[in-house]
Amino acid sequence: MRSLSAFLLFLAVFLSLYGLLHFYFYWKVAHAFVITPLWKVMLGFLLLLLLLAPILVHLSAHAGMDAGSKAIAYIGYLWMGSLFLFVSIHVAVDMADGLLYLASKFLATGLSKARPTALFGFVATCIAVMGVMLYGVMDAGRIRTEIITIETEKLPRRLPSLRVVQISDVHLSAISGRELAEKIAECITRLKPDLLLSTGDLVDRGLIDPGRTADLFRALDAPYGKYAVTGNHEFYAGLKEALSFTRDAGFRVLRNEAVTVAGAINLVGVDDPTARRYGMTAFPLEEDILKSIPGENLTLLLKHQPRVNKKSLGKFDLQLSGHTHGGQIFPFKLIVMLAFPYHQGFYELPGKSSLYVSRGTGTWGPPMRFLSPPEVTLIEFQRKTGAQR
Repeated sequence: MRSLSAFLLFLAVFLSLYGLLHFYFYWKVAHAFVITPLWKVMLGFLLLLLLLAPILVHLSAHAGMDAGSKAIAYIGYLWMGSLFLFVSIHVAVDMADGLLYLASKFLATGLSKARPTALFGFVATCIAVMGVMLYGVMDAGRIRTEIITIETEKLPRRLPSLRVVQISDVHLSAISGRELAEKIAECITRLKPDLLLSTGDLVDRGLIDPGRTADLFRALDAPYGKYAVTGNHEFYAGLKEALSFTRDAGFRVLRNEAVTVAGAINLVGVDDPTARRYGMTAFPLEEDILKSIPGENLTLLLKHQPRVNKKSLGKFDLQLSGHTHGGQIFPFKLIVMLAFPYHQGFYELPGKSSLYVSRGTGTWGPPMRFLSPPEVTLIEFQRKTGAQR
């Protein structure tokens, strides 16, 4: 019951905010064009269907309508990205118009002629949106490899280097399923990881053909193993199904627990805080797990959201996180930066700890990225010269 309440609350907040964007679009169309009441009703109905598209995707996938689910997902999520861009760009147009209005009132009346008409502002915004959308769709398919090199004294002589590959926020779903998994698998294979880590949101709702998609990850070679933690979307998608897929894909899911691999590397994985909203209390606590492991080992903390627990500082060497997508579609990045001070890239932390935040390997919602390309991350640990261990 608690998990259902948490999901319904999330859905209500999402639809309310998303509905405001649709209302803004409707308002701009009504001001840019002279349309009859009938056309207004038809436009309103169309926007209502687009607003509900994410729900329709889930319902059609649950009913086994794979082709229909995929079609609705493409249309609905491309629209979602385009609408966000439209609102972002047109708000800038509105601000420019407002400044020109004020300037014409108080500085020079001739400036009023420079104010864009409602039609011009709407059309210009739509052209800009189309350009950004096309670029963003193509860029979402171009996965970059980010390489981070870290020297450490904690690798033993028998292990002079360690190649750790991180994927995050893949969001395998109706529109980013097997094809995306193939690209990621090819990239990982080229990097030849010793250890493969997934830092949450591997799978989402509506994935078509999960068995064959999981096979691609299960076939990947990583001598020291493949490990994963939950993200918020594992809970949204249905925890039982998400965990089943992740394990079928060959990952061991670390849920508030630690393991030692190769006799020299501690892996600590914690559940996403969303677990608490679904009535799942996170025990033992992160800091308590870190206290219980061998301190001389290289310690990696797998944690979906890039939030740093001050009580854990100094007890891990590197925290690997994701969640933010680097904003995914600019200017959403500006909002993400307010919510997450550690939003993208590598950060030095107190106590000789550090943090790396992945931009994410896939996309959530709109299958597009703008000024935040997807990544697979290779962290190369090198044994520091002169290390005593």
